[in-house]
Amino acid sequence: MFELIPAIDVSGGRLARLTARGPVPVEAFDGDPLAAGAAFVGAGVTRLHVVDLDLAVEGSVRNLDVVGALAGLGVPLQASGGAAVASEVDLLLGAGADRVVLGSAALADHALVEALVERFRARLAIGVETDGERIRSRGRRAVDLPLAETLAWLAGTAAAGFVVTGVPRVGGLAGPDLDGLRAVLALRRPTIGAGGIASLDDVLAMRDAGAEGAIVGRAALEGSLEPAAVLRALVAAEDPGPDGAGAGPNAR
Repeated sequence: MFELIPAIDVSGGRLARLTARGPVPVEAFDGDPLAAGAAFVGAGVTRLHVVDLDLAVEGSVRNLDVVGALAGLGVPLQASGGAAVASEVDLLLGAGADRVVLGSAALADHALVEALVERFRARLAIGVETDGERIRSRGRRAVDLPLAETLAWLAGTAAAGFVVTGVPRVGGLAGPDLDGLRAVLALRRPTIGAGGIASLDDVLAMRDAGAEGAIVGRAALEGSLEPAAVLRALVAAEDPGPDGAGAGPNAR
């Protein structure tokens, strides 16, 4: 079943979003990440995604209490924030995340990535932040790598799965980077897409491209995309119906 995965970005224990100036507060749900997570779970989502912006920007894992609280909501929790070393992955897993996304900046060190993949296996997903034909990470650990060559190397690793983020699309509500997503999907591993999702059509486009899930951030927090309505449409689209033809991608 394709997963709709709301993202909960956190700084200093409160909802936030990352800007060029650093994390800024988000007013939705009165800034309470646990309230946001509970609302999404109540709407029927089967996984949450939490981003530690303090780790991404300052290199310090500071929101473990939020990770633990969100993990207690009863659905699997995927954690990210540019984790790049084993100790950061250990902290997030220990706080209750069931899976951690390795930051793209780590891809510059092949030996490190291969060691982490071997150690954490299915509990580690590889983050791939695409910007055209490049991989460009956000946050304090900057990296600029060729997409095609990096994917060719990753194809030979034991990476269990990937999270692909279209960097120029993040927060812009202008639709996902399907070309970047398809490039990673060519590795034929479980892959989740993120960045730019604003509508049901964007979610369906990711699903139809072959992704196993879509991470939605701003649109879900601000209410322009209602998780419960999207989940109903996804179920309807997968229902074969009385004639076996399915409800089709335009089902609402």
